[in-house]
Amino acid sequence: MVKVLVIMGSDSDLPVLSGGLEILKEFGVDTEVHFSSAHRSPERTVELIKGFEANGGKVILAAAGMSAHLAGVIAGHTVLPVIGVPLSSPDFGSLDSLLSMVEMPPGIPVGVTGKGKSGAKNAALLTVEILALSDNTLRDKLMAYREKMKKDLRERDDELQSQGWENYKKK
Repeated sequence: MVKVLVIMGSDSDLPVLSGGLEILKEFGVDTEVHFSSAHRSPERTVELIKGFEANGGKVILAAAGMSAHLAGVIAGHTVLPVIGVPLSSPDFGSLDSLLSMVEMPPGIPVGVTGKGKSGAKNAALLTVEILALSDNTLRDKLMAYREKMKKDLRERDDELQSQGWENYKKK
């Protein structure tokens, strides 16, 4: 069963979201990915949400830039958790997208991560955390992931200490 639905406003968003999609893949989370727009294809967007929900889906990630209404529109059509990833737009960076996602009316929440590539990765990890509430295998993988981050940082610090900051080469 597909547990996560990822909807992006356009194909230009895929390179930004790819790191998050890789994380979901790394954790073995069944994921369905689509391009759909709150404005250009609203009926298709609702169709995707309703089909996913009817088939037992668990979490929806929505990534969009500019007006970034996608996450809010999705949240208005489901009671599943919706995580928004604000993306950059040519005129305002990501501020317009971020504000659009966080300024939701009471009763229709959207969980919003940071912007861009790091936001996409954190959205994926937050999704894994949500799913891990009822899946101990995912919980164990998440704990191992965190331990690896700690170990890698410690190894880099050990290299820094042995080489000195002037000679340290970032990997």
